[in-house]
Amino acid sequence: MTGKDTPFSHQQASQSKDDPLLCFTGLEPGRIFAIGQLGQSLDGRIATPTGESRWINKDPALDHLHQLRAHVDAVLVGIGTVLADEPRLDVRRCPGRNPARVVIDPNGRLPPEALVLREDGVRRLVIRKAGVGVTLPNGVEEIALPHADGGINPRDILTVLAARGLCHILVEGGARTLSHFIAADALDRLHLLVAPVIIGAGQTGLDLPPPPSLALARRPLTRIVPLGGGEVLFDCDMRRQAEDAHEC
Repeated sequence: MTGKDTPFSHQQASQSKDDPLLCFTGLEPGRIFAIGQLGQSLDGRIATPTGESRWINKDPALDHLHQLRAHVDAVLVGIGTVLADEPRLDVRRCPGRNPARVVIDPNGRLPPEALVLREDGVRRLVIRKAGVGVTLPNGVEEIALPHADGGINPRDILTVLAARGLCHILVEGGARTLSHFIAADALDRLHLLVAPVIIGAGQTGLDLPPPPSLALARRPLTRIVPLGGGEVLFDCDMRRQAEDAHEC
């Protein structure tokens, strides 16, 4: 099932306090809300030394990812994820409609035949510097934003997407893109999906500027939600610090 024509109402889902999708309940339609997700091993790896990354996380985590997609206006990935994984970024594992697909491609490396640009009735947007890259397929929306040394500003990305009616955004990958959004304090929520596997070596997940001291490290209010099959979700509220909260 693609779920293309069947909007998914979270009111139909469980309203348990342990439901990690409750963060979507009551969101105002025009409010910018960005949630990031990252799947990794117990030892913090997102790929083996050879770059193999598929199936680190199993069905429970994949189901959750597709539920996240069904709850947002758009899913956003960086060009590295597109070139490495050729993702479809649609909803296949749960009820819901497919979100718009957004690619951050500062230097115009996105090939026009990429699956994310396929014509299937869903909005497709590419964010890149003006005047770079090949001509995009018909119907693909191009957004020109400046590219500084640190990349395109994540907050600018969220602002221009909201101006186009895409306010609730899933930052799906890769790790570098997600790290940029966290470093810019542009995420409201982070879902870290940990699989019961130890890889031992390979690419690590988040890579952020270190804090001046451990006392100043981010400590988001976090809930731990078992997903089944040994998979565990760390549901992190990036707008609340653990020491400031009186309850979960």
